[in-house]
Amino acid sequence: MVRFLLNNQLVETNLPPETTLLDFVRYEAGLRGTKIGCREGDCGACTVLVGTPEDEKVLYKTVTSCLTPLANIYGRHVVTIEGLTSGELNPVQQAMMEHSGTQCGFCTPGFVVSLCGFALQAREKPGFAEAIGAMDGNICRCTGYKSIERAAATITAKLQQRNGEPSLEWLVNEGFVPAYFQTAGERLAAMAPLEMPNGQVPIGGGTDLYVQQHDNLHQMPLKFVLAGNKAESIRISENECLIPGETTVTELMQFEPLQTAIPGWFDYMKLVSSTPIRNMATLAGNLVNASPIGDLTIIFLALDAKITLENAAGVRREIPLKDFYLGYKKMEKAADEILMQIAFKLPAKNQRFHFEKVCKRPFLDIASVNTAIGLMVENETITAAHCSMGGVAPIPQFLQKTSSLLSGQKITATLVKEAAIVMLTEISPISDVRGTASYKQLLARQLFYSHFLTLFPHAIKMHDLL
Repeated sequence: MVRFLLNNQLVETNLPPETTLLDFVRYEAGLRGTKIGCREGDCGACTVLVGTPEDEKVLYKTVTSCLTPLANIYGRHVVTIEGLTSGELNPVQQAMMEHSGTQCGFCTPGFVVSLCGFALQAREKPGFAEAIGAMDGNICRCTGYKSIERAAATITAKLQQRNGEPSLEWLVNEGFVPAYFQTAGERLAAMAPLEMPNGQVPIGGGTDLYVQQHDNLHQMPLKFVLAGNKAESIRISENECLIPGETTVTELMQFEPLQTAIPGWFDYMKLVSSTPIRNMATLAGNLVNASPIGDLTIIFLALDAKITLENAAGVRREIPLKDFYLGYKKMEKAADEILMQIAFKLPAKNQRFHFEKVCKRPFLDIASVNTAIGLMVENETITAAHCSMGGVAPIPQFLQKTSSLLSGQKITATLVKEAAIVMLTEISPISDVRGTASYKQLLARQLFYSHFLTLFPHAIKMHDLL
């Protein structure tokens, strides 16, 4: 039995735990404000809030309910558009109305939920860019967004009027959320621990499996790795970053030691899908999906990461991530093994890291080509190099020959051009919907150049590479 709070009601259901939250909300609970759009987590029409108890508080994040299994919301607080008002329009709804932020109205509930989530998560003085970022998983085909942006600006200004840190009491008093939010933590704490069948097919956030095999999931013996409370968090041990496989992209993005050690880390993570998907998607799921253009895979290849696998008997083994991919969707992994952890050394002061991604739209899109580079530099000489590239081979490509050529060499434009020539011999892009093979080759070279132009602007100039 799955138990959770749905708005202000306790829900207990014996529906299969793989049932999507969207289907439960619409067809079992009869809350039709949560819409069915793409069923791929792309449009945001099905966005809801999910509150998780943490440190005597309930932390709310947006998720796409079309990809969320019921098992993953056991012991949590699910809030739909119907649960965000006590009868009158809340400030977000009011702002959307005043600024004509809705036309057909189909997308509007998702936008309202996302902006209410922004209000619940906002720091003391939230910025307009943060409000816009909170809606990066919502698509509207009517308004052209400017009216929605004006509504977001109004909400941001209202949130900036409060004194001190965000307060649930203040949000309740101002009508952003109903008063029942204040008792949600106590009600969740009273729920019994989850008892779930121990299946063999692991599923994390569901952001890939529900897209690819939605109709087959009811026949699969699933193991819900995000069901219940998480056992471990990201940690640093002797300058090594140890990341549990069930870590979400949002947790990865917000981990401050990584933001400090890798300049641009937060912005790199922003290029991975959208806020609701990042709140759900797990690191292990991204790596085991084995996509040739997986953003996280390309990043961790350039960080020289290692992964830990565990089989059904509890036996663990560690292998370099660059040895994990054998062919298209083929991995150095037994059927009963689960990716438990990824680890890498935090970059030191003499290390450089850079990530590039080009796709047809800036965010919430799959890359045409993505690439990362990690370099150890001593006195303008590269002492170690780790280069990776996606979208140019059947697997996430670790550029072994290119990395070897760079190692031990002084940083010059000549070296970069020579390395780019070697890089082109290591890739074999194909023509598809994301671009022709020749386009991807050109893009690969230019992105490779971009690594050095960004990391060593004093030594490498664009005209030197022409």
